[in-house]
Order: sequence, then structure tokens, then C-alpha cells
Amino acid sequence: MAYNARKISPLDLRPSTGIGVKIPFSALNVFDTVYSTKDQTKYNLINFLLTDPRERPFSPNFGAGLRSFLFEQLETNTTQDLQTMLISQIESNFPNVNIISLAVTSDVNIGAINIEFSYNIRNTKESDEVLLTIQNV
Repeated sequence: MAYNARKISPLDLRPSTGIGVKIPFSALNVFDTVYSTKDQTKYNLINFLLTDPRERPFSPNFGAGLRSFLFEQLETNTTQDLQTMLISQIESNFPNVNIISLAVTSDVNIGAINIEFSYNIRNTKESDEVLLTIQNV
């Protein structure tokens, strides 16, 4: 009989050891520690989506560049192009992430892009989702 054992990341074996920081930063502690690879993967994805290319020194290709889409006409072609671009960028920058679904919608009344993204981590089969709204203010 086949048995599908759940794999555990070696970083998760010591729950008292922090492996990263939460995003966004909090006002009280500024840096809140993250103790699991599932949570750190989520915050790494959020950081990637909120970063523009060439914004990060020594890593000029890191970032999704979503801000550049805020000043374009938010039509169905724009959201489809953005969705296709995000899928290819996430697959190339996060090989441990398996995309389950990614939906990009726009709210033209307030000039916002909504990204709903669900995924699972390939090694551990843990799933999570990211909901992100980027607004032109």
C-alpha cells in the first residue's frame, strides 16, 4: 500500500529558531520573527510582489514590477498580461512554489489592482494564499 509521507523542512524542526521576518513591519517591534518555512515563503512572495526590478541592490532582476501597471488603462488585456507575467516570474524565482490559482482583477473606480494567489510548497505540500491590493494613491 502506498503511503504519502509529509516532508518537513529541516528549518521547521527547531520551532524556537527564527528563520525570517514578517512583512509588513509592525510599529511596535518593527521586525517580528517568523518561525516556519510556510510563513516565510508567504512573506517572501509578498516582498517579491511589492518590489520593482532594479530596486534591490545586487539583485537587479528581483521584483514583479506591479507599480508600473497602476498607470496603465486597467482593461482585461492588461490584467491578463499581468497574470501571465506574474505566473512566469513566480515560477522562475520561486521553484519551490507550485501555483494553484492566480487571479488578477482591477477596480477602475479607485485605480487598484487586486491579486488573489493560492499556492502550495512543493516539498511539504502545505498550501496558503496571498491576497494583495495595490492602489494608486
